[in-house]
Amino acid sequence: MPHADTLAARPEAASGESLDLAARYRAVRTMTQRLCAPLAPEDRVVQSMPDASPVNWHLAHTTWFFEQFVLTAAFDGYRPFRPEFGFLFNSYYNAVGERHPRPRRGMLTRPTAVEIGEYRSAVDRAMEELFARESTAELAAIIDIGLHHEQQHQELLLTDVKHLFAQNPLRPAYRPIGRSGSDDTEATSSSKFRGNGGPGVSPLEWIDFDGGIHAIGHDGRGFAYDNESPRHDVLLRPFRLASRLVTCGEYLKFIEDDGYARPESWLSDGWDAVRDEGWRAPLYWERGDDRRDRTGDWRIFTLAGMRDLDPHEPVCHVSFYEADAFARWSNARLPTEAEWEVAATTASFAGNFVEDERFHPRSPGDVGSAADRRSVRPGQLFGDCWEWTASPYVAYPGYRPPAGALGEYNGKFMCNQMVLRGGSCATSRTHIRPTYRNFFPPPARWQFTGIRLAEDSE
Repeated sequence: MPHADTLAARPEAASGESLDLAARYRAVRTMTQRLCAPLAPEDRVVQSMPDASPVNWHLAHTTWFFEQFVLTAAFDGYRPFRPEFGFLFNSYYNAVGERHPRPRRGMLTRPTAVEIGEYRSAVDRAMEELFARESTAELAAIIDIGLHHEQQHQELLLTDVKHLFAQNPLRPAYRPIGRSGSDDTEATSSSKFRGNGGPGVSPLEWIDFDGGIHAIGHDGRGFAYDNESPRHDVLLRPFRLASRLVTCGEYLKFIEDDGYARPESWLSDGWDAVRDEGWRAPLYWERGDDRRDRTGDWRIFTLAGMRDLDPHEPVCHVSFYEADAFARWSNARLPTEAEWEVAATTASFAGNFVEDERFHPRSPGDVGSAADRRSVRPGQLFGDCWEWTASPYVAYPGYRPPAGALGEYNGKFMCNQMVLRGGSCATSRTHIRPTYRNFFPPPARWQFTGIRLAEDSE
């Protein structure tokens, strides 16, 4: 995920704005602790793979951010809580020093969870001192970055815990969560891709969008990361976007049609990944093999533990390669990020976010009002699942990374990554927007990543 923001400073921070920032700071920091509440001390130390991080590391790293980039700049002679934490909890900021290797974060049994809690409390107290006085616009902008940065780590914390628990043969639950329902929705005409999510999910239909010149990118109002700018024009051909996300039931048809055994639908690198990794289904899908299940039934691991696969829910935890292969098999394609943003600009912001505390995608019938579901706009554009696009993560025309350490993260990762849009059930609704550009390598599957189909208008 991107971790840096353009430092577009406002002339000065008003006292009311400072109060709002203080309230947001407390809310974000409290939410992080709330997400950790179901975890035992043992859960907080283990690292399940190099791409994931232990919970303790997330807690300390987000705290180090405020200490390193805010408090040391705000207070003359500020003394870090423990100077060596800068080495342990730096992530990618080469400009501020060396760091502990990422794949070995799970070796850090010390500092303990208690010490990290004391670290967070000490930094929170220092931040409260800062909020008690008028702050500069530049410092307020960095605090804003830190808050969005912590919201990103809230999402990573959940997905990393899910991956960790999935490695345990006991398949423990992060927290019991009620199974989502499936409301009946009005049937609509079938489309070129004859997707049918089953009862409670309307048949997939295509929504048309005009071609021509469209402006995309952030317009400068409110918070945005530097990689969302500059705003610029793109030329699009007329296109169609699927009315909803692809469901598990629809993806199951791809599996049953030997989708993982037939190379014609796959990119070359994707086919190599299928063979090298032994993929036969999305991550966390398993064949039922106990006495409660019929032979061959699919079950999935969720943050609420194991459960039967619900064919009505959006398929998630698929790689870009799997999303692209499914689209080809469907005689469709993935949308470009420009197409997605044009469609999302006027779409309803209703969605399933982390604040809903379901921590799992919902079926289309559960999301939005009936009017939204009958509208000519695509549904589920926000929340539930990050949506893979066909666009590589590259700089917009005229992009220049900000100067200094906070300018490091986005620009230097504009290689070998694909763009995702829309947020997921683990994303905060106060963190997402139509211009937000997430990015991951094509094989990545441990995030809540799903599929929306597109096609050229005929």
